[in-house]
Amino acid sequence: MDLKNNIALVTGGASGLGRGTVEHFVSKGCKVAILDINDENAKEVIDLLGADNVLYFNTDVMNEDSVKNAINGIKENFGKLNFIVNCAGTGYGARILGKNGPHPLDIFKFIIDLNLVGTFNVMRLGAELINVNDPDDNGEKGVVINTASIAGYEGQIGQSAYAASKAGVIGMTLTSARDLARHSIRVCTIAPGIFDTPLMALAKDENKEALLKSTQFPHRFGDVKEYAQLAEHIINNTYLNGETIRLDSAMRMEAK
Repeated sequence: MDLKNNIALVTGGASGLGRGTVEHFVSKGCKVAILDINDENAKEVIDLLGADNVLYFNTDVMNEDSVKNAINGIKENFGKLNFIVNCAGTGYGARILGKNGPHPLDIFKFIIDLNLVGTFNVMRLGAELINVNDPDDNGEKGVVINTASIAGYEGQIGQSAYAASKAGVIGMTLTSARDLARHSIRVCTIAPGIFDTPLMALAKDENKEALLKSTQFPHRFGDVKEYAQLAEHIINNTYLNGETIRLDSAMRMEAK
C-alpha cells in the first residue's frame, strides 16, 4: 500500500515516536488522526501540519467507549481508515522486591493495561473500520503497526512491568496477523531500541550513558524519523506480515 491519499490513526501521536510518525506520514501525502491525551502537544502538531491534514481525538486507549468515539470521528471526518500505528505507552521502574517493599501491583496492572491492552483495544476496533475498505490492487485493505521494545526480549532490572507489556505485544503479532489475514489486513510490530524521545529524556544521565554503551553501529540514540521510515516501509512492502522488527543498532540490553 501507499501512504499518499490514505488515512492513518496514530496513538500517542502528540509526542515521541508517534509524533515523528505523524509528521513523516503527512509529508508523504497521508492524512492522520492523532489519538492521545495531551491536548497541548496535539495542538502544536496541528498548528505545524495543518488542520486539513491532522485531526485530534482526546482518547484513553484503555477505554472501549473512548476509542469507539475516536474511530467514529475518523469515519465521519475522513470517511475511511487504512493504517493503525500504535505508539501510546509508558514505562515504570521498580524491582519486584525493592527497598520499600514489593512492586506496587496497581502500577504493574496500569502498565499492562496501557501498553498491551490499549494496543489490542485500538487494533481490534480500528480493524473493524479498515475491513470495510475495498481491496487495493494488491488485494489488501490496510496495515496495523504496533510498537514493542527490545525490553520485551531483554528487560533490565526494574523493568518487569514494561518488559512484560512489550513482550505481550511481540507475542500478539503473529496471532494478530493470522486473525486478520482473512480480512486482507497485515500486522507487524516494531521493537525500538533507545530512541531520543520525551520518555528517554526523563532518564538519568548516568542511565542514558550506560544504555549508549550497548549500542553498536550507529553508536547513538535512534531518531524518531527512523522509526517513521520503517513504519512507511512496512506499509509499502505487501509481503511483510506477522513480523516483529528490531530497530536498535544491534544493541543488546545488559541486566542494568
